Amino acid sequence: MSKFTFIKLSILSAVLMLSGCATTSEGVNDPFENYNRTMYSINDTLDKAIIKPVAQGYDAVLPDAIERGVSNFFSNLNEITVILNDLLQLKFGQAIDDTGRFLLNSTVGFAGVFDVAGYAGHESNDEDFGQTLGVWGVEQGAYIVLPLLGPSTTRDTFGLVGDILTDPVTYVDDAGARNALTLLKAVDTRANLLGVDNVLEEASEDKYSYVRDAYLQRRESLVYDGNPPEEDFDVFSD
Repeated sequence: MSKFTFIKLSILSAVLMLSGCATTSEGVNDPFENYNRTMYSINDTLDKAIIKPVAQGYDAVLPDAIERGVSNFFSNLNEITVILNDLLQLKFGQAIDDTGRFLLNSTVGFAGVFDVAGYAGHESNDEDFGQTLGVWGVEQGAYIVLPLLGPSTTRDTFGLVGDILTDPVTYVDDAGARNALTLLKAVDTRANLLGVDNVLEEASEDKYSYVRDAYLQRRESLVYDGNPPEEDFDVFSD
C-alpha cells in the first residue's frame, strides 16, 4: 500500500467535513473522466474489501489514548513538510510558530506522541508542496484519480515528489521498520476517517462527482488560505 494514500484520505476527510460543500460539475477540468471513474471504482472496491475492515479492527482493538498518540506522532513528523512549505511561501511568522510547535512536541511531547503545543494554543497548519506550487502561480491542471492515492490534479501530483522527499519515514534505513511505519500510518489514518464514511454515502448519488468537486474546491481554498479569488469558485457554485 502506498504511503500517499494517507495524504489523500486526510484531504478527503477535511473536504467531507465542509458543511457548505454544494458543488456542480460545470466547468471542471476533468479530461480523463472515463479513466478517473474507473480508477475511483477500483480504489473504492479495495477500500471496502481490505483497507476499511483492517482499520475497523485497529480502531476496535486499540485504546483511544494509544490511537490518538499514534496519530499525533505522524502528525508531528509531517510538521517538517509544513515548515519547509511555510518558508517557500514566505510565511515566516507561521514558520516560526510551526517550528516551535514541532520542537515542543518532539521534546516535551515525547516525539510528538502528546500534542503539548496544541494544548498550549499552537494549532497545526496544513501546508504541502502542491499548495506551494499553487502559491507560485502553477495552474491546478487536470483532475486525476491516482491508484490508491485517490483524488489529485497534475499540480498536486508533482507536489507529491516534494512531500516524499521531506517525509522522515522515507529515510528510515531498515526496510522492515520503514514498511511497518508506512502500514501503521495508513491504517491509523483510515481509522480516523471511519466517521466520515456515512457523510460520503449520503452526500450524493454520484459520489465520484461529489468527491472530485469537493476536492478541487478544498485545494484552491488551501492555496489561498481560505480566501480564494471569487472567480476561482464560479465553476463550483450554482
